[in-house]
Amino acid sequence: MSDNQHLMTTYAPMDVTFDHGEGAVLWDTEGKQYLDALAGIAVCGLGHAHPAVTAAITEQATKLVHTSNLYQIQNQQRLADELCRLSGLDRVFFANSGAEANEAAIKIARMYGNNKGVSSPGIIVMENSFHGRTMATLSATGNRHVQAGFEPLVQGFIRAPFNNIDAIENIAANSSNVVAVMVEPIQGEAGINVPATDYLNRLRKICDDNNWLLMLDEIQTGMGRTGQWFAFQHNDLLPDIVTLAKALGNGVPIGACIANSKAAEVMKPGSHGSTFGGNPLACAAGLAVIKTIAQEKLVERAATIGTRLSDKLHAALDNVDGVKEIRGLGLMIGIQLDKPCKPLVSEALRQGLLISVQSDYVIRLLPPLTISEQQIETLTGTLSTLVRSFLQQEAA
Repeated sequence: MSDNQHLMTTYAPMDVTFDHGEGAVLWDTEGKQYLDALAGIAVCGLGHAHPAVTAAITEQATKLVHTSNLYQIQNQQRLADELCRLSGLDRVFFANSGAEANEAAIKIARMYGNNKGVSSPGIIVMENSFHGRTMATLSATGNRHVQAGFEPLVQGFIRAPFNNIDAIENIAANSSNVVAVMVEPIQGEAGINVPATDYLNRLRKICDDNNWLLMLDEIQTGMGRTGQWFAFQHNDLLPDIVTLAKALGNGVPIGACIANSKAAEVMKPGSHGSTFGGNPLACAAGLAVIKTIAQEKLVERAATIGTRLSDKLHAALDNVDGVKEIRGLGLMIGIQLDKPCKPLVSEALRQGLLISVQSDYVIRLLPPLTISEQQIETLTGTLSTLVRSFLQQEAA
């Protein structure tokens, strides 16, 4: 195994290398099998090596991978049609990642504000949020650890507590330069923080009352993860901008900034761009993902099997001392303990289970939407045993 001596130390990878996968299962280079309850951090919503995505990528690669956006791209136009149909919005800018999609949204908000005569447009963002690692998106992120050492940060972001409408109303009453609100419908990196059911609706009203844009970061929640195509569809509203990435390509890098006409019309030829964004290969993958999710009814499945997984976790862990809360929506679930639990990640790996821990205290589960009933049983049994053992050891 390579010692990674020629890689920048931006990661601290675990001592395992995966060789191949199928559905919710991965095998490492030693032949050991793992149940993937993380799906590449909500990327492989269809699981690993899904035949429909493999076929689409293979077919497209034999024809055309890249031409650039100097020319029309048929797959890009088709994927934009699908995303607008699913979201109810009007236009799409394609990028290569969630950070780039959010960068596009931030630029739209800035241009929107400047067009209104706001000389220093401000965007309200939430504490404990995560929007990416480019300079603008890490500045928007509400996590000091992500920002440390990269000062000076990009200005123009106004912070508010997540799930606190009073704070937003106070900013509205006292600030004249706000042009947009940027928020995750559920905070993923912060530990699966689920807001009040009317939170987004109340944000929508405040934005309407003040002529602000409502921009939803659905990088982690989109593409069926929560039991709707987009998490905002659990509410009776339309945002002005939605950003997507992760599960849109099932592992092929692609990002999308989807906007209504009011927001999209501020962008003109030359105001933004991407060399690789929306290339034929990435869009072929995106089209295959959407078609497969629809054909296999995976949005509905995420809702039903997510409820089943949550119910099983509650049954196994609700009466365990040290388990504070189990929360989430669809197949986006967090288990909060009363003590730091990062050692569970490596212990789960040894037991053949892939999970993550966020904010030190929260076990995050993001399994593929295709995870089977039997795999749900295995996941619940393995994880509940690990949690019980960990908490008992910590208490001893």
